[in-house]
Amino acid sequence: MLQMNRRKFLDKSYLGLSTILVAPETITSYGKIDSSSVPNNSKTYAISTWNVSEANMIAGKALEGGFSAVEAAVNGVAYEESNLLNTTVGMGGAPDRDGVVSLDACVMNHNGDCGSVLAVENITHVAALAKEVMEKTPHVILAGKGARQFALEQGYKPENLLTEQSKKAWQKWLKNGNYKPEINVENHDTIGMICFDNSGNLSGACTTSGLAYKMSGRVGDSPIIGSGLYIDNNVGGAVATGLGEEVIKTVGSFLIVELMRNGLSPQKACEEAVNRILEKQKGEPNFQVAYLSTNKNGEVGAYSIQKGFSYSIYKNGINKNILSNSVYN
Repeated sequence: MLQMNRRKFLDKSYLGLSTILVAPETITSYGKIDSSSVPNNSKTYAISTWNVSEANMIAGKALEGGFSAVEAAVNGVAYEESNLLNTTVGMGGAPDRDGVVSLDACVMNHNGDCGSVLAVENITHVAALAKEVMEKTPHVILAGKGARQFALEQGYKPENLLTEQSKKAWQKWLKNGNYKPEINVENHDTIGMICFDNSGNLSGACTTSGLAYKMSGRVGDSPIIGSGLYIDNNVGGAVATGLGEEVIKTVGSFLIVELMRNGLSPQKACEEAVNRILEKQKGEPNFQVAYLSTNKNGEVGAYSIQKGFSYSIYKNGINKNILSNSVYN
């Protein structure tokens, strides 16, 4: 597998306009954008959960270079899937309690087409794989061994996803075996991303390695269409992060889009979705759930249960990280 360090990857600056950046086994290098072709008032933008500035910038520049929203989203999150410092996504993700790393991801495009892969072992770029499920199969979801076999058939190369850092952390956890989700673990979690392209279309991608030290086979909200991600090109889109079990119970991302369809702003829709979770809790919860959404007018909303959630937004050549409001401060 071709390895790129962080700086070299960013300096490649970006994008042959008809090329998918994620090859099956790696993130490829880019043809360079002619900056004169990128308008200062470009209507494109990319938003993503957490402070994933490089990933969000890659998606934003892809959009400015003419990539479709779904291509930009997949290529943006691919950066974090290869980022060994992020222990909640892709290679280097925390394993389950048996020491096995399994990944989940989904994508959804402006036509309502979607693809999802669950509990995939030995494949790094599962968001790109989910896109291939969407485009090359009659199915929406492939899981486990079937998803891995499909990846190999498409030319993806198997890799050991358990890094030495994650292995040591797992071995330390084994001494106590205390299974308790951490709030805002390392200020990261799932990366969910929504992109708006030059054609006026919305698409999104969501990718994760799931809860650290989960039971084998556990799947959270991230690859579940309507929970971790939902797009309706007539209305807007939403992504979720945090404790997936709680997101699934209220089908959070779908709920937010439907609330926007009925007139709520992205901000108010995110707040209502969080409140739906809290209605069933007794006292202050000891977990985090956060939502990020946007509508077709370009308005963005974000809200979380606990403090500490932030999101990234790239627009008109500027990449910002913004701290979200929360219920508990």
